[in-house]
Amino acid sequence: MSGAQIDSWSLHFLGVGSSAAVELGSASAVLELGGRPLLMIDCGGEALSAYLAHYGEPPAALFITHAHLDHIGGMERLFFRLYFDEARRGRCRLYVPAPVVPLLQARLADYPGVLAEGGANWWDAFHLVPVSRGFWHAGRWFEVFPVRHHQPDSAFGLALRGSFVYTGDTRPIPERLACFESGPIAHDCGLVGNPSHTGLDDLEREYSSSLRSRFALYHYGSAADGEAMRARGYRVLGPGERIALPDPDAPALDGS
Repeated sequence: MSGAQIDSWSLHFLGVGSSAAVELGSASAVLELGGRPLLMIDCGGEALSAYLAHYGEPPAALFITHAHLDHIGGMERLFFRLYFDEARRGRCRLYVPAPVVPLLQARLADYPGVLAEGGANWWDAFHLVPVSRGFWHAGRWFEVFPVRHHQPDSAFGLALRGSFVYTGDTRPIPERLACFESGPIAHDCGLVGNPSHTGLDDLEREYSSSLRSRFALYHYGSAADGEAMRARGYRVLGPGERIALPDPDAPALDGS
């Protein structure tokens, strides 16, 4: 394997569907370096199954965009995989935007008796890292930013400057995405938008043509919707698809 292959970056989409499109997999991606997983983004039920099938072991690092169940529904199963493996228990780095931590606590961690036998806390399986404007992982600075989904400060996107932007579930955020001048943008988009998600008409109304040219669309409602969006000239991702990424910018020491 050449040095270029060893050092190549890619974004592997485990699933690209909305909560209703189980056949497309729950929306999730894995940042890879040289074909090896570096960071999983979101952990819906179908996404965890796809991750385990492809990589053969549970993720070592995970970023959560928000706490809707199609994005965290696999985490109870992940808890059991990690907790009962002494080599992995407490070692999976779980990067969570600080406002989302109480939501995870309420939806997952506060269930009475996480183990029937007692003696365990849900968080024991993970190494929780609450984040605000970003976090360091594997020597790289990842930027975290709020998006427009459902309620304020409940959903967040992720970027590795110069390499990629991943919006998570969002309405249009042109002022935010304009801050990232290069790299592909994985953007939530369905054929028709709604108060929590972007639609094609929203893309064309809210974004410049230069930004739209960088979009790769995911989180849509059906295979037929995906084909309809492709027919309109957009890049629409399929489950299992990879995007080759440019090398990230070198981060400053302060993470900026």
